[in-house]
Amino acid sequence: MANPHSPRVLMSTICIIILSTVTSFVMPTSPSPQKPFAKLRTPFISSKSTNASHGTTHLSSSNAAADSSPRQTKTAKFKYEGYDKPIVLIGASSSPEANELQRLALSLSGALAGNQSKKLQSTVEKLERSQGAGLLSEQEEDASNVASMQNLAGISLSALGLDDDGPFVLDSSLIGDLVRERTLTLTSGVIVLDFNHPAFHSYDGYNAKEYEIDLVRALSSLAKQLYEDEGLLVVYVNVQPDGGGSMNQEAKERKKLVEKEVLIPFSDYELCIKNEGQYTDSSSAAASWSDMEWELQRIVARALLPPPIVGGTGPNSADLTMGLNTFFLSLSFPKVEDASPYVEEMCKDVDSMEYRVDLLSCSKDYLAQSTDNDDITSDARFEILHQQQRLRSLCRPYSKRAPALPFGGASIIDDALPIVYTVRTAHQAGTWPDDKEGIQKMFELLELGLRSGVEVLDVESAWDASLTDKLLTKAQKRYTSLILGSHHVVGSEVTPEEAVKLFRQCRMNNRAHGGKVVLSINDDKNNKDQMAYEASLAAAKLDTPVIPNIGLVLGEHGSYSRIINPRFTPVTHESLPVKAAPGQLTAAEIMAARLLTGQIPSERYAILGHNIAYSVSPQMQGGAFAAVKLPHTYTRADVEKVEEFVEGPIWNDDNFGGCSVTIPHKQNIIPHVDILTDSAKEIGSVNTVIVKKDKFGTRVLIGDNTDWKGIYNPLKRRLGDILNGKAKIQNTALILGGGGTARAAAYAATKLGLEKIYFNRTPEKAEELAREFGGIVAKNLDEDSNSEGALGATLKQSGSRISVVISTLPAAAEFQLPDWLLANDPLPVVFDVNYKPYSTSLLLQATEKGCDVVRGSEMLWEQGVGQFELWTGRTAPYGVMKKVVLENCLPPSS
Repeated sequence: MANPHSPRVLMSTICIIILSTVTSFVMPTSPSPQKPFAKLRTPFISSKSTNASHGTTHLSSSNAAADSSPRQTKTAKFKYEGYDKPIVLIGASSSPEANELQRLALSLSGALAGNQSKKLQSTVEKLERSQGAGLLSEQEEDASNVASMQNLAGISLSALGLDDDGPFVLDSSLIGDLVRERTLTLTSGVIVLDFNHPAFHSYDGYNAKEYEIDLVRALSSLAKQLYEDEGLLVVYVNVQPDGGGSMNQEAKERKKLVEKEVLIPFSDYELCIKNEGQYTDSSSAAASWSDMEWELQRIVARALLPPPIVGGTGPNSADLTMGLNTFFLSLSFPKVEDASPYVEEMCKDVDSMEYRVDLLSCSKDYLAQSTDNDDITSDARFEILHQQQRLRSLCRPYSKRAPALPFGGASIIDDALPIVYTVRTAHQAGTWPDDKEGIQKMFELLELGLRSGVEVLDVESAWDASLTDKLLTKAQKRYTSLILGSHHVVGSEVTPEEAVKLFRQCRMNNRAHGGKVVLSINDDKNNKDQMAYEASLAAAKLDTPVIPNIGLVLGEHGSYSRIINPRFTPVTHESLPVKAAPGQLTAAEIMAARLLTGQIPSERYAILGHNIAYSVSPQMQGGAFAAVKLPHTYTRADVEKVEEFVEGPIWNDDNFGGCSVTIPHKQNIIPHVDILTDSAKEIGSVNTVIVKKDKFGTRVLIGDNTDWKGIYNPLKRRLGDILNGKAKIQNTALILGGGGTARAAAYAATKLGLEKIYFNRTPEKAEELAREFGGIVAKNLDEDSNSEGALGATLKQSGSRISVVISTLPAAAEFQLPDWLLANDPLPVVFDVNYKPYSTSLLLQATEKGCDVVRGSEMLWEQGVGQFELWTGRTAPYGVMKKVVLENCLPPSS
């Protein structure tokens, strides 16, 4: 009879939770003659490998399964770019009933797969066929025939299981083979190593104590191999219920045994859970668990970002995160919860929150806590991480200014307000001890900030060179956090030359992405309150690449320095009971002063086109300016000829900031700009004009094109699996149409590494695209593989498949694809650039066939985000822009 805690599994336990039962999933704890989970309609897919010696290691009380001695970690193979391997969760759930690790794995798996049941079902079927094994066991119900498979919510792959022969642990070489064969990818399930799995709990006929030591050894060895040898991304789920909660003493001791030797060293990131995973009927408990699921997704999204480049631009760059007119709010509460009454108002004015670890009451516990403290409930390290998570959850509902954080599939996390993680020492305007032991523990806490997936890590530049090098090396190799090198001069004045040297010191040998120097002055005579700003400008001319510099002056004498500092200024808020530092101003005060002094002119923007009353751009860009409190305006410029605009008042206004350009003027505007970017040159059209000033103050007009980014970004998210894999068949984009947007589509497809096939009613335009961007022209879309020029014949000759269809045809054409193109497996992604109507005839057809679709509305806000960031030099409020577009594009009934 199958044991009541776990299904019979040999290769892995693939937990498939049906959408209707996710919230009520409970692991049975007493023997039952029923098939596992039958009451909840929660079938498990079980499997037996045909080569048991390769697939699993069975354990006995007299035989150790593997070398259990965790050694010092070596450099793993994990790579950010193109990572397409499974995520691993390690830790110890509080109990089999709460089962936090598996529940998180199911949630994360579903999210990474875009919550597409069909994709998850395909993954299950692929797993069934892998390794030459019949991956379904002799269960009465073959899960592939269960109707509820159509509603899969996620796949959890447990590395530990039980069958009639006892407990076993999955062999790492099998996982490695499945990864290399691409049976296991980022979207094909999440691997779980749970040190409080039901196999650690006894029941009638099974004495878990006989196996506990061997299970711990085998899981520890597997964790090391997956992390070091296979290079998998590993997240430690640190479960520590308040007061012990439902975690029994044996589980707590087991967790303590492996935490320092296995769970921390063989993971890069960490998620902390208290009682959020305990089952209750309250809505607040459900919201708390939802926050945990969201935080895990945020951590994974951060981990998979491109690593930041010193002096770089674009996503995850200091140039935008620490951009012009951005602010971070310095919190000074001993407990994060104390800030909750003020969070809503604070989030309206700032772009990041500073998490001052040195001011937390639990940080004092960390200083006092002995390294051999046996009381797991007093873990200050855990509390520091958990309170940071709490700060994020408090900010989430109000994070209008948050930038985009790409996640799996088509998802974007748009409510993660960045956090600046700071441990400020006593001699640098903070409270953290700066003796030898204090500095050692400061670097431990800074590493903890990296493990939390923090956006910006403030690293003081004055301390131990070897500890600094170790931290920065780890940050460069394993993490995507921006490093802000800092130095505070407290209580004494320095010369301008010394101030410049401090800025250069804060570059930290070109390893910091931004520099921050805060000076002290005795009075504000002789413009001394401008010294930090002037030193920042002087230092920027001495080194390359240029990084954002933040120059401030402490105290009341330094208030003006906060007004003239253009980037990433620390602020307080009028709703707060106290300031974090003397002389701090609110963001509202600084912006008002900058307006009065002309630092921020009220700039004029417009969309240039003809017959553009339908355009949503004014609402979108206007909403974005308002969200970040910029005083700019954005209007329509509806003119028949470009000359009417370039000779008119907006273009010639001294405060002209730039414009969007749409049909029919994308080519006609080119002669009127001074510089074309590479993308604008290659595409041959301009959809964005940016205004800059040269060193003499003369206006320079730059023509750029963000249309291609509006196509590229959504497709890259959806085609991740295809783009990262080594496909035997060439992936191809079918591009419909021949105008300016088709050119942007061809450019985007090239950047994605896709081959291109063009089809247009006017063959000459399609042939022109093929000449300029490469690719093939199809004369028609027929399937006939023997008809020259037919799409079917073209695909056969080139050995390719259609992975994406990009239609730039007018919505009024009511174009639809021939059915044979939507009958293949896998189905293509279908992209229609029209945003009105919301669902074109092509999209309705594609949706009915089960294709993943991209609407023109998504292209609109994606290219608009690019425009906003080019104009303003700061991150765009992604969620605001998306919301405005959808409000104006969705049909009334949606």
